Amino acid sequence: MTDTVTLSIKQAEKLSLAVLEAGGFSHEHASAIMRSVIAAQIDECHSHGLYRLIGCVQTARNGGLDTHVLPEIMDQAPAVTRINAHKGCSLLSFEKGLPFLIEKARHCGISVLAINNSFHFSALWPEVEQISAHGLVGMAMTPTHAFVAPAGGTKPLLGTNPIAFSWPRPGKNPYTFDFATSVIARGEIELHRRAGKEIPEGWAIDENGQPTTDATKALAGAMLTFGGHKGSALSTMIGLLAGPLIGDVLGHETHAASEDRPGNPHHGEIIIAFAPETFLGEEAQKHFDHAEELFERIIEQGARLPSQRRFEARERSRKNGVTIPKALHDELSILAEAV
Repeated sequence: MTDTVTLSIKQAEKLSLAVLEAGGFSHEHASAIMRSVIAAQIDECHSHGLYRLIGCVQTARNGGLDTHVLPEIMDQAPAVTRINAHKGCSLLSFEKGLPFLIEKARHCGISVLAINNSFHFSALWPEVEQISAHGLVGMAMTPTHAFVAPAGGTKPLLGTNPIAFSWPRPGKNPYTFDFATSVIARGEIELHRRAGKEIPEGWAIDENGQPTTDATKALAGAMLTFGGHKGSALSTMIGLLAGPLIGDVLGHETHAASEDRPGNPHHGEIIIAFAPETFLGEEAQKHFDHAEELFERIIEQGARLPSQRRFEARERSRKNGVTIPKALHDELSILAEAV
């Protein structure tokens, strides 16, 4: 008996929608969430793929988010759009705000989309790649709950606080990166725990501040920042830009929803778009051609560009479908049938 299940992309989309709608999400919210988790699964990022549907449904059942509320869009300034998600999932807010972000960037050269009071769980690269698909340069940042100890500390205070960037390359895949400022995404530790596997040294410390390779102890303790004090500083910057700057909370002020309490899992996200043609006018193409020299020189040295593995995985998935553990498929199938 095989321990994995392979689904076509359409089957994975149908399963995702069924899980979310059975979990109480409106079709509009479910569709936005589905598009994000499918994008991650196609790119073989299992920690942000179909596995994340379980957390969405659990949070909804625990009263941690509004599954039907519509985002409120506010025209804050010529280059700023704010959206109050009203405790809904951030993904529908992003999709509703993207046209404003792009239009204002083309007018002003730079534009900011600030999403407030949202439940966020998803990968950021699908968002910044939607921006670069329009020929704009995109950045996105968001805090998370306090999972990470600051450099030199022993207790969770910072989030995994990811940052993503995407540079358009006409006719080619964009130059994209998306990474947590912790050594690894928390979802990777959760997947190790589910699989009964140890984590590598240097990912986390236990509740006593001691290094651990036990995934369960790591989840009860604190994750570590990459690059020591450098990752800690970047994490702090992201927490400030996607928190107080846009009138939202700091990561350590948020808490996951549980069976005992709805928690406070809502926080902010900041997305920034740059319009090269507004900056450069008729010379935009010349300077983008110049940028290609940097990418070519990186490749000439035998180095990889960020996301190269993802793009290769994307092509495989489009041909062969997506493969997930059978245990996960069984769990999702049960959720899809729940009333």
